[in-house]
Amino acid sequence: MESSSSSKGHAPETVPEDPEAGLIEDMEEERRNFFKIIAAFKYYRHSSMAELKRKECFLETLPPAHQQMLTSYREHLQNQRRCVEVNAQVIKQIIQDANCLFQNADHNIEPELQPADGLKLRYQDFQKVQITLKQIFRDWSEQGKLERDQCYSPIVQEITAFFNPAKYDLTKVKILVPGAGLGRLIYELACQGFYCEGNEFSLFMLIASNFVLNRCVVANQCTIYPWVHQVVNNLSQHNQLVPVSFPDVSPTKFPPKGTMNMVAGDFLQVYRDEDYWECIATCFFIDCANNIIEFIEVIKKILKPGGIWVNLGPLLYHFSDVPQEGSIEPTYEDLLEIIRSLGFIILKNETNIVTTYSQNPTSMHQSHYNSIYLVCQKPNN
Repeated sequence: MESSSSSKGHAPETVPEDPEAGLIEDMEEERRNFFKIIAAFKYYRHSSMAELKRKECFLETLPPAHQQMLTSYREHLQNQRRCVEVNAQVIKQIIQDANCLFQNADHNIEPELQPADGLKLRYQDFQKVQITLKQIFRDWSEQGKLERDQCYSPIVQEITAFFNPAKYDLTKVKILVPGAGLGRLIYELACQGFYCEGNEFSLFMLIASNFVLNRCVVANQCTIYPWVHQVVNNLSQHNQLVPVSFPDVSPTKFPPKGTMNMVAGDFLQVYRDEDYWECIATCFFIDCANNIIEFIEVIKKILKPGGIWVNLGPLLYHFSDVPQEGSIEPTYEDLLEIIRSLGFIILKNETNIVTTYSQNPTSMHQSHYNSIYLVCQKPNN
């Protein structure tokens, strides 16, 4: 906000903000963010090879006797290099048309060069590329079926039971899946005949889901090594180098009976139309909010009277330990009271639903969530 100069004895005249300038600034910020994420994908190979080089350099500093005992380990580092090369080739395919996914521009970042200082890529950016590879395992590989059965099957079964095809025209039943990730849940629901829309904030997820949903024309078209960066808790070298092919089913070859689409953006900002959706399905999503009550309020607002909200997942509260981020972390008992106070009718309330998330099945370290499973209905009145 700027003020113009004024004559003595008069309050300064305030110049109103230029909404168009604000919009341009927002678009520029969005462009920079998109640019950085594309760069993180393109520099995957460079950053991964640099990490392996660091390990090899440390290996050279060890006493000769120790190096002799690590001959197999040295070979393993070379095998990791080969796996990284395979991953890098798949990533190249994933981002092939991503430059024009949200804007008609080609950023033309050279993948073999060091990131420019202006990009300010962080270690977390490269980590998110690795997380995307693990998410592909979870959502679109045969090996990830167990995780999908734990998390997605109860949601799909609940929705298909509630919206009986004998009573509903499923093509007119509109389902929203916030936090849709790589889109497997929206695909499964659309295969039942529903109109299903996914919403996703992460551009990492949106770029990868675009590739799987629109560019994978045959099953098992690509192979990746999602665990190559997991250097701890490996029983054998093989466990770290297990290949994973995807997708287990091609959405382009086997399109769903219903309609599916993906919308980018912040759930709280994108969805404001009251009484619009017959169903909201959330899986590992509601704890991604700084204020979980805001999420539940929006879900209540955009659901049609009589519509249902199906939720499965833990209460990890992603912002609870992030510096300079506000966060509230209600217990599950608190959450139930909040849901009731907002007017929902709780139809189902189950706990201890065992779920895992993008977990290496061969790792020495295995963990799971005792997730909550909720089915809530917006009253007809």
